[in-house]
Amino acid sequence: MLFTSVSFVIFVAAVLLMYYIVPKKWQWIMLLCANVCFYLQAGVRGAIFMIATIISTYFCSRMIEKASDRQKLAMEKLKDLMTKEQKKAYKAKTKKNQRMWMVLCILFNFGILAVLKYTNLFISFTSLKPVNFILPMGISFYTFQSMGYIIDVYRGVTEAENNIFKFTLFVSFFPQLMQGPISRWKDLKETLFEEHSFSWERFESGIQRIIWGYFKKMVIADRAAIGLATITSDFSKYTGAYAFLGMLIYAVELYADFTGGIDITIGIAELFGIRLPENFRQPFFSKSLAEYWRRWHITLCAWFKDYVFYPISMSKKMNKASKWLKKHVSTGIGQRFPIYTATIVVWFVTGMWHGASWNFIVWGLLNGIIMLASQELEPVYAKVDGKLHLKKHTAYKVFEIIRTTAIVCVLQMLDYHRNIADAFRQFISMFTTANYASVFGSGMFNIGLSLPDYILLLAGVIIMYIVSFAGREESVRERLSKKSFALRFTIFLALFLGIAVFGVYGIGYESSQFIYNQF
Repeated sequence: MLFTSVSFVIFVAAVLLMYYIVPKKWQWIMLLCANVCFYLQAGVRGAIFMIATIISTYFCSRMIEKASDRQKLAMEKLKDLMTKEQKKAYKAKTKKNQRMWMVLCILFNFGILAVLKYTNLFISFTSLKPVNFILPMGISFYTFQSMGYIIDVYRGVTEAENNIFKFTLFVSFFPQLMQGPISRWKDLKETLFEEHSFSWERFESGIQRIIWGYFKKMVIADRAAIGLATITSDFSKYTGAYAFLGMLIYAVELYADFTGGIDITIGIAELFGIRLPENFRQPFFSKSLAEYWRRWHITLCAWFKDYVFYPISMSKKMNKASKWLKKHVSTGIGQRFPIYTATIVVWFVTGMWHGASWNFIVWGLLNGIIMLASQELEPVYAKVDGKLHLKKHTAYKVFEIIRTTAIVCVLQMLDYHRNIADAFRQFISMFTTANYASVFGSGMFNIGLSLPDYILLLAGVIIMYIVSFAGREESVRERLSKKSFALRFTIFLALFLGIAVFGVYGIGYESSQFIYNQF
């Protein structure tokens, strides 16, 4: 059931109606039933894996909580009978027990993810035939969200939920199953289980964001996808300027597709009175690659930072290695080793998360290497700026944004070129094939896009830029909420009509799924 299908719109409308009809104390149960229906329509076999994740995570989190409760009770009863060393030993034993449950849960659930998603990647090293596993809908998203929960319970950041059905709702909340955002239990539970009365202001705000998301997806992203599909269909024909054009088109498609999907997700949640975390913050205004990744897919990057980067870089073994390197090699290497090792691991795993193929792994590692290189060159940048004072000039800031965007666009070629050699050949061809005049003359109309299509794409990019620029300090919806109803209605009616008239759909057309659905 795709977001862009009529059946999905009808489903959301029906669930929303029932949500505000049933007694408020049953609203979360109504949502849970909707989640079950939504997931089962995607396939019963896929649901089995989600059930396994829910049960295992719930059980292990309860065991961790019980161990903590036993420790507190023992400390209260025996605090005067135990020595300081005995208390310390008892706490260490409890922590070891809790760690065992957390590790078992993580190994089990990431094991499921690894088998279903990465078996064929490992088989590629052998002579065995690939296997065709059915990949459950949203498995990467709900697995990461669940494992973040179990780690937070282990760390004492949040308490384990007693009600397995409430935990099930947290894991399976249907709007965010397809492409996130990845929520944290302590944040999402604040509004997920609350009783909500219907609010016209909230309803209007949610509908506005949903329409904006559909506009980006159906008018911009799906239109751009047509041109990209043609360019990537024949690498011997579409090289040079076509490769450059494809790189630009994909950047537009990916941004409009992913942010459009997140807009729809957050807008739907808002209709129910539920707050989901923002996943983007004007990424194409970034002045460095590191800043870009602090603004793009925020919840995933935060997950890797909190649950992978910090645990590795601050671990006891890493601390020992750092001290040894400082003593026997150099202070600089010793200081950098934990951070750089953790960074490479994070970006290797990030690449793996995006796809079970080598192009994504190379893409991830290149992101990490470029950021580390930039960090190493930071003293050089500072020295040059100290003499030339470049950062004071607006022109240099614009240059930094363009440079970062160019790096991102080049790296993204590894997204849609699943063969690494093809990606590099296409990149090199942009500088060795002199066909720019012909392609940007009549050739650009040979990829399935007409002049009106390009005009719509350009207009869409300009509109997205204006909205993004205007929303740097305050979102456009918040700005519009202070305006008259007539103005708000006119703007979003225009967007709705734009979708109806210019959206890529029709008889015989099957709307492409969101790009991040595959992850």
